[in-house]
Amino acid sequence: VNKPAGMVVHPAAGHARGTMVNALLHHVSGLSGIGGRERPGIVHRLDRGTSGVMVVAKHDRAHQSLARQFHDREVGKEYVALVWGTVRGKPVFDKPIGRDPRHRHRMSSRARRARPATTRLLHAEPLGGVSLVRLSLGSGRTHQIRVHLSEAGHPIVGDELCGGVRGGVAGKAAVGLA
Repeated sequence: VNKPAGMVVHPAAGHARGTMVNALLHHVSGLSGIGGRERPGIVHRLDRGTSGVMVVAKHDRAHQSLARQFHDREVGKEYVALVWGTVRGKPVFDKPIGRDPRHRHRMSSRARRARPATTRLLHAEPLGGVSLVRLSLGSGRTHQIRVHLSEAGHPIVGDELCGGVRGGVAGKAAVGLA
């Protein structure tokens, strides 16, 4: 499924309608029940502001196999983002990520209970004040790309949560799954 930026994957507090799961249930019957009533067929997630390809399981057996493949890192995923500044140097961001101790809705590497997170820079193309980057993840933490890039001084253009709003440029974060 090609999930658009701005769409929440599954119903949660404050997002009961307009989710990808709502759309799937409207168009597809018999999705895998492993995710429960709130997450039928959902094998993995993408942040609300991220567009990209998502894998959805129609049957329980497929769901179990796909979940194992994601867990064992057998699935290759690449992300493309437009970030502020000219990205140079360190091709690997390796900082644990957890809930920010001061801002409950944010994730950061300053968390007391952080989990290991690795983001690899595959390519960076400078574009005069911004860079188009291609990344891969060695882990899949919530807001991982946003946190790693922001803390390295290159927030995603338009990312209001992690400091990517500059010079009047706001809106949805410019990140997607390639």
